Amino acid sequence: MELLQVADAVAREKNIDRDEVLEAMEQAIQKAGRSKYGHEHDIRARIDRKTGDIHLTRHLEVVEAVENEATQVTLAYAQRRKPGAQLGDFLVDPLPPIDFGRIAAQTAKQVIVQKVRDAERKRQFNEYKDRTGEIVNGLVKRVEYGNVTVDLGRAEAILRRDELLPREHFKNGDRVRAYIFDVREEARGPQIFLSRTHPMFMAKLFAQEVPEIYDGIIEIKAVARDPGSRAKIAVISNDSSIDPVGACVGMRGSRVQAVVGELQGEKIDIIQWNQEPATFIVNALAPAEVAKVVMDEDNSRIEVVVPDDQLSLAIGRRGQNVRLATQLTGWDIDILTEQEESERRSDEFRTRSQLFMEALDVDDVIAHLLVAEGFTSVEEIAYVETEELAEIEGFDEDVAEELKQRALNFLDEQDVRMTEKRQALGVEDAVAEVTGFSPTLLVKLGENGVKTMDDLADLAADELRDILGKEAPTEDEANEIIMAARAHWFDGEEGAPAAAQPSADDQAAQS
Repeated sequence: MELLQVADAVAREKNIDRDEVLEAMEQAIQKAGRSKYGHEHDIRARIDRKTGDIHLTRHLEVVEAVENEATQVTLAYAQRRKPGAQLGDFLVDPLPPIDFGRIAAQTAKQVIVQKVRDAERKRQFNEYKDRTGEIVNGLVKRVEYGNVTVDLGRAEAILRRDELLPREHFKNGDRVRAYIFDVREEARGPQIFLSRTHPMFMAKLFAQEVPEIYDGIIEIKAVARDPGSRAKIAVISNDSSIDPVGACVGMRGSRVQAVVGELQGEKIDIIQWNQEPATFIVNALAPAEVAKVVMDEDNSRIEVVVPDDQLSLAIGRRGQNVRLATQLTGWDIDILTEQEESERRSDEFRTRSQLFMEALDVDDVIAHLLVAEGFTSVEEIAYVETEELAEIEGFDEDVAEELKQRALNFLDEQDVRMTEKRQALGVEDAVAEVTGFSPTLLVKLGENGVKTMDDLADLAADELRDILGKEAPTEDEANEIIMAARAHWFDGEEGAPAAAQPSADDQAAQS
């Protein structure tokens, strides 16, 4: 019974199952038994769960042909000892109890300690593996090289130096609140990683301070942090009668101040989330005022125009405000002053007008009218509907047709010039066939050293897109072009693009 009392005490102290402790003891006794009777024998130990009695036995397996005499016996021998024995059965011989010597007792203790430790680690991992994303409280146990070990009561966690707020220092015995961002099972046991810089730490703090967030009435849509300095949090209310920003701020700022206090004075901008990207981005740039925005949805870029006196406020100290707004919204934000935007518009107007005057051989009045109507390239004029062009004030169908014809003639002449230039640069015809690019884009490739199929095949998709600039294909299209250029590496036909190699199905269809 004394053995059972020890097992109960260890199980309570380590908060693990009593059976796991008893199994560890059985393995320790088993190891000691093999040390005494020989490691080659199959010796097993069992502790009676009710009386605490130890049963030590040797097992012999009944086999057809004996390979190991220490653990196996023949069927004939087994049936002499135990009538009715069959292949696969075991003969069990009881052994006298072991009188543990000093060495055997030490070995047994090591086995028990190790097994109990393994069981404790398994329990810790199972307890914390599903708690990722929670806030926990603990006591600082030790600090080594800036890394803080936190005692959570039933486990230890690590708060690395780079997960602490700047200028934040803890000493032994301090209370600490942090966010569990990862739980990993490693060789030395489960590792629980904490963070005080993670954006979700701030979101969870708000959920603790604001009942409406906890109840799901207010939803946190995005968080961006510059830990210890400034943060932005976007919120939306699912109840039109509740102001999400006001609820998060609280009476006289009590709720937000509780979060700010936990984050060592980190300034927090609470922003109303909006499904319209332009409105959301304008909100995210608060406290700066925005005059207008120009969106490029394909590339998730937006140009924000602000009054001249608002530029420094919009950018923030060391670009902090615009950087946090970019993280919060997921859009790349370019900020211009009204004067810069006006100057750029004037430059673009002059450049486009000059382009139309030279390409279409028209005077500045017609060129200005085309630019004012939003035309940005000769291609747009060449392929626009005649009726749409004729609707411009001062134009009629004859003028529209003439402008379209001049635009088409210019593009044809340009293609001829660019084809000659492409050939002079040494860009192979095969590259033109496999890409399907215009002569202008092929010249860009040639100017950047991409002249053969192998040159094209050596590129990555992002390199190809960088070379081509604004007229670049999408990433998927770029990958398809590059894979087509690599086809000749695999089919053994040097220089042949994939498109030029008919498949077996195509040949069958032709025949």
